[in-house]
Amino acid sequence: MNLKIYKSLWGVTGSLQEQVSRIAEAGYDGVECAVSEVGDPAEFQAMLREYHLDYIPLIYTEGTDHVVEFRRLVSLASSFRPEKIVAHAGRDLWKFSDQVQFFEKALLIEKEFGIPIAHETHRRRPLFSPMNAVALMQQLPELKVNADLSHWCCVTESMLEDHSNAIQLAASRAIHIHSRVGYENGPQVPDPAAPEWTGHLRIFESWWKVIIDEEKKRGVSDFTVTPEYGPPSYMQTVPFSNAPLADLWEVCFWSAGRFRELFEQYS
Repeated sequence: MNLKIYKSLWGVTGSLQEQVSRIAEAGYDGVECAVSEVGDPAEFQAMLREYHLDYIPLIYTEGTDHVVEFRRLVSLASSFRPEKIVAHAGRDLWKFSDQVQFFEKALLIEKEFGIPIAHETHRRRPLFSPMNAVALMQQLPELKVNADLSHWCCVTESMLEDHSNAIQLAASRAIHIHSRVGYENGPQVPDPAAPEWTGHLRIFESWWKVIIDEEKKRGVSDFTVTPEYGPPSYMQTVPFSNAPLADLWEVCFWSAGRFRELFEQYS
């Protein structure tokens, strides 16, 4: 099983060409970003080929008909011929039965296009909490997830001590990871390399190890991960100056290296 580490364009500055060039020079295997960020698809694909980078498209459904929007965005993302798609799809405020119906239709669309789609365990979306995610995964055995477990910590104000079943079930469905360390009161620690966050980092690494083990059991060829951290205001800032508490690029780069060490140890 090979490890592929992707870099999110979230918070990266400069032109698209400069961003992609910098990502390649830093040793990442690919780029992750919304299909709306790439401009002309042909030019972006040529850029990826030039720098020998893969691409994971992100899609976000909004509006009054999420199924129609989901199909449109999956079709757009499929034009890049990606190995997988990451989706922020549906809404947390829907009735549970409506959430199930949406994912049933989303799974049919996934089969139609033949590209695995990882639905984020993300706030504002149906998989926002471990409780709701478990209920949905139990109803929908083919539903796959992108494990961003920092959101569950934020929603439950815990380090998921009471949700081991949800972690195990999510691990069995995970086909991608956003390896961001969160904490009880937020989805992102300022800098996971700081010693005051070592305990939280190790808890997250124990969850990622479970996912590595599950992917290994399934015999996947490529294990994909994005060390996704966000810029201000997602990143905490100094009052009045609004200066970020850490360097976003360095936080992501450090996290990529740390995950590579974890993978080499447990894969």
